[in-house]
Amino acid sequence: IGIIGATVMPHNLYLHSALVQTRRINRSDEGIKASIKYNFIDTVIALNLAFLVNAAILILAAGAFFTNGYFEVAEIQDAYKLLENIFGKTAPVLFAVALIASGQSSTITGTLAGQIIMEGHINLRIEPWLRRLLTRLLAILPAVFTILYFGEGALGDLLILSQVVLSLQLGFAIIPLIHFTSEKAKMGTFAIGPKIKILAWFSAAVIVSLNVKLVIEQITGWISNYPNARIEIYTIVLPLITGVALLLLYVFFKPFLFKRRERPDRVPHGEASSLGDIDEILYKHIAITIDFSKNDRNSIRHGIMQGGKSAHYTLIHVVETAGARYHGTDVMDHETQSDVKNLDKYVADLAKLGYHATAHIGYGLPANAIAKIVNAEKVDFIVMGSHGHKAIKDLIFGTTVNSVRHMVNVPVLVVKPQQK
Repeated sequence: IGIIGATVMPHNLYLHSALVQTRRINRSDEGIKASIKYNFIDTVIALNLAFLVNAAILILAAGAFFTNGYFEVAEIQDAYKLLENIFGKTAPVLFAVALIASGQSSTITGTLAGQIIMEGHINLRIEPWLRRLLTRLLAILPAVFTILYFGEGALGDLLILSQVVLSLQLGFAIIPLIHFTSEKAKMGTFAIGPKIKILAWFSAAVIVSLNVKLVIEQITGWISNYPNARIEIYTIVLPLITGVALLLLYVFFKPFLFKRRERPDRVPHGEASSLGDIDEILYKHIAITIDFSKNDRNSIRHGIMQGGKSAHYTLIHVVETAGARYHGTDVMDHETQSDVKNLDKYVADLAKLGYHATAHIGYGLPANAIAKIVNAEKVDFIVMGSHGHKAIKDLIFGTTVNSVRHMVNVPVLVVKPQQK
């Protein structure tokens, strides 16, 4: 059963289908038939390669260990040590490379399948790094828990259990797949015929029956071998298994008993709404953040382009010295005095050009201070200059724009530094 789960991985059924479906293909009947044919070839090759790899592992184990008198080799940590004695020093290295490659393959396919399921079934699109983190945590945490509480020797059993769990999930992947491909209203002329349908349901019945047999034998074994844990088995494990069984029955019978409601196909980012008449937006109070760099002129220029001479401009600068962070408005160190003079100079220059502006000094953390001033002054538009640094420099020097836009409810225009 573990080999079934390792060969016909549930998520790969959806992954192979999605990789073909999302390609730019000819949407005529002939083009779709050709795509289905190549998808079939792709899936058969992939699944058979997985089967052949698993078969090769079994044959290698039998040929390497059994014929040489090693009858008690059951764990990976034992196998790689003995491979050196049988095949030489290169064998353990190749064994390690194969394990790393299989882990990377599982990581890539699992993450891609997760993205397809989340975006296609529940219309949820999240950042790739977060999706990868969640996927890897779901894989790593059980292994860490097993090592901490049961020791390194239990990892072999965990590996087998993971493949068995994949096999247990096959029913939840195959049954909806058969229902979907059998539905003429959805598939049209591409719905599967009676012969394929019979073979598909027979395969699903065999897999589900094997899984049911495995679960019954496993629960019976736990009750017999761990009499002190019967309370946990009856109160936690059995209700959980009952719930899963009821869910599987629901997945199987629902299409037969209830007519499927037509739902519009959606994409994660929604649909375009009607624009109607678009009114001109006039900004009356514009805030411009100042850092006394060469980018200030560009930020001010973009600000007055938005409001013209009819708007009021608030020039904001934040003092970030240690004294400013601690004393706030009570600080008057050398940097604060210099900043006040420089900000007043900008205000005077704008006044000469016919623009009405005022200066406002903030203290402490730039993002918090800017947001506080913007909200207090009832600003309706913000212009912020960007430093243009990325990655490591963001960690060293900090970022302000991203934090400010989460703290205010007005539009924010980010002005990048001019290229030299």
